[in-house]
Amino acid sequence: MHQIWTEKYRPSNISEYVFKDQTQKAQIENWISSGALPNLLFSGVQGVGKTSLAKMLFKELGVNPYDIMEINASKDNGVDFIRDTVVNFTQTMPFGDFKYVLLDEADYLSVNAQAVLRNLMEKYNNVRFVLTCNYQHKLIPAIHSRCQGFHIDKLDVDEFTVRLVNVLIAENIAFEIDVLDTYVAASYPDLRKCINQIQMNSYGGTLTITDDKSGDVADYQIDMVELFKAGHYKEARTLICTKARIDEYDDIFKFLYQNLHLFADTSVKEDKCLIAIRDGLVKHAMVSDVEINLSATIAELAMIAQGIL
Repeated sequence: MHQIWTEKYRPSNISEYVFKDQTQKAQIENWISSGALPNLLFSGVQGVGKTSLAKMLFKELGVNPYDIMEINASKDNGVDFIRDTVVNFTQTMPFGDFKYVLLDEADYLSVNAQAVLRNLMEKYNNVRFVLTCNYQHKLIPAIHSRCQGFHIDKLDVDEFTVRLVNVLIAENIAFEIDVLDTYVAASYPDLRKCINQIQMNSYGGTLTITDDKSGDVADYQIDMVELFKAGHYKEARTLICTKARIDEYDDIFKFLYQNLHLFADTSVKEDKCLIAIRDGLVKHAMVSDVEINLSATIAELAMIAQGIL
């Protein structure tokens, strides 16, 4: 049966998980031996294993699947969803000792939704919350104070590459290290994304490089840039909203940086573009609407290209 490699090679127990910090490993072993988790906040860049760690802990503790609610907060992040769905789940009795709510990408929760979540953490002693996030500062202090913080560092490049090599060997995929290095360069430190990419390009039993010289950049990103440069902002924003997931916005910023030539034909313009991208990335971690911020950044780049700025 054809399996998705990111799921097939997701660590299922503590011995399979790669810990950068042995103190953190000892803490996790303590939770497992105690038979329960506290409210937790896992932070770190995308693809480093936050959700994998949470699911591994549920498995190690033998939590009944009916006692687990998984939520992607980048999609379901409003106060009504928390009130209607999460509250209903927390009000029922668990099959085991505790019920667990796994809130992926909790930094996308609205402030009002976070306030409701805070109250739930206080009200129900038989429910534990495990939150994952990329940007800790987007969560209100009341959430931080009710969770044990746990920052997951990214793997270094060598460890990252070794994980990929192990997957390729296990799948009997022939590869050249130079080819693999191109995938590492394009995806690091997002291991999940890189595993998806090598699976997609390992047909015929050999890891190959896509013919697209821009790497894994989708065609819509080029179209998006051209629409902004032509002043068709509404069409460009519609393209972003229909083609890109919120968790892919970081990749679009990376694409903009790697393709400055699309906006700059002089060193002065290039410098202006770098500053615009830097400012966009800084704001990306703080704004309530990341699409508006991304679109505003690309519009600014388009105006630099036209000599308006």
